[in-house]
Amino acid sequence: MLYETYQAQRDLTAAPVAMARMWGQWLDGLPGRWSEHPLVRQVSAACEVAGRARLVHERPDFGVEVVREAGRELPVSQELVTSTAFGSLLKFSVPSAGGHRPRVLLVTALAGHFSTLLRETIAALVADHDVFATDWHNARDVPLACGTFGLDDYIDHVISFLECVGPGAHVVAVCQPCPATLAATAIMSASANPARPRSLTLMAGPIDTRINPTQVNVFAHSQPLGFFERNFLTTVPARYRGARRRVYPGFLQVSAFMSMNLPRHLGQHIDLYGHLVRGHRRDAQTIIDFYDEYLAVLDMPAEFYLQTVDRVFQRHLLPKGELTWRQQPVDTAAIVDTALLTVEGENDDICGTGQTMAAHDLCTGLRADAKHHHLQPGVGHYGVFSGSRWNSEIYPVVRSFIQANAA
Repeated sequence: MLYETYQAQRDLTAAPVAMARMWGQWLDGLPGRWSEHPLVRQVSAACEVAGRARLVHERPDFGVEVVREAGRELPVSQELVTSTAFGSLLKFSVPSAGGHRPRVLLVTALAGHFSTLLRETIAALVADHDVFATDWHNARDVPLACGTFGLDDYIDHVISFLECVGPGAHVVAVCQPCPATLAATAIMSASANPARPRSLTLMAGPIDTRINPTQVNVFAHSQPLGFFERNFLTTVPARYRGARRRVYPGFLQVSAFMSMNLPRHLGQHIDLYGHLVRGHRRDAQTIIDFYDEYLAVLDMPAEFYLQTVDRVFQRHLLPKGELTWRQQPVDTAAIVDTALLTVEGENDDICGTGQTMAAHDLCTGLRADAKHHHLQPGVGHYGVFSGSRWNSEIYPVVRSFIQANAA
């Protein structure tokens, strides 16, 4: 009933939200002296804020269209490499760029948001690399006949996508997929898979959540697995292609994250209203762009959600050396020729400092000079892979690391 209740609420509010957006656009289009009237500005701003108070369940465009090089704007191409029912592999490249460009697989999270949340990560990487990115599908649109999707399937996809990219590639994993990506690298290393990556960059990911636990980690560990199954899983309504599939809905995930910082989110919308009233459109657009992305949500397959909570956040199987894949042990000591970089944010309240760096202790087969760590002062979780510090301070570290390990 949870999804049906949410859908009913969306249906009931669809008309008022659409009306608010329509009135806002109409007021903005009034002749100059009328549109500048203080009362009109206030009503127009209120309509725009109200009209944006909704979630979106379709993936936005990545919007990575050009890169700047030596004062020129070079077009970025985007193409589909391969696809399954649950995810696609996309390639971003700059066909007109010259010189050797290392190939990078960017492994994105399946955690309530679309992969477009990492558009700034892609935009930075594609300036110097051919970027292949995972693009996970909304589970509510995957027919039940396509089967289930669990943590082992996620690892399968990482391995398969790396094989599509080919030998000599590099991997960058951001947030939730760090444990699965480390496991995939270990599996490929143990079997001497020629497509195993030359380098592995893990950014703000929960390798070992026993270290410096955050509020998210404490909550995930505070309840039995049955609690999460009973309270957070629901069934996709009949109107969607994934009807009757069990999912962890994106609207719950985003609601949980917003509740952790509710005063900040409310403050941002108050600021948005103020910028619109004062005509500060550039400042307003920054907030609008963020929430247009943040409020675009997807549903996770129930199996993947529960197995992630169980194996990563509750039983800590990877750091304890107990994780298995398809009934085979995952041995991180098998990684001997994939250089490792871990990146953390000093103020990360989702993945605490030390949790990602824990990968160094697990990769006992790597030489000490093949392991590197970067702690970025002054950034939270999202600042690790987007924003000014990512572009000016973190990305140069990642770029240098990849270049140092390129063929």
